[in-house]
Amino acid sequence: MENGERISPKLPAHIKNYLIDIDGTIGDDIPNEEPERMVTARHYPDALEICNKWYDEGHIITFFTSRTEEHRVVTEEWLKKCGFKYQYLLMCKPRGGNYHWIDNHIVRATRFEGRFTNLIEVDSKIQVFEK
Repeated sequence: MENGERISPKLPAHIKNYLIDIDGTIGDDIPNEEPERMVTARHYPDALEICNKWYDEGHIITFFTSRTEEHRVVTEEWLKKCGFKYQYLLMCKPRGGNYHWIDNHIVRATRFEGRFTNLIEVDSKIQVFEK
């Protein structure tokens, strides 16, 4: 409650809410225009290991993808076949990258650059709203 009104819940500090892209991040980069390749896409073993570790530690794993709703079933089947553990799957993420996420909750962004490993903290420049 804030000022007598309900507000969105906040997770405990030790629980992270991971939002993880699928294509090109946890497996082969498959465009929506070639859905037949989604069934046979290779997953990245290091992504499977780290994502499942985070899940087992009690974190929330949400996969989000630019795949459309028509690709939901094949995507769910692929995640299951590969052994990914997760709570949620969000479809229809905007395509094209260059994302700028604005939220009233803390957002941390990590760009995937070819290999899943444990995350570390580094100092980095960020954009914020003017005061």
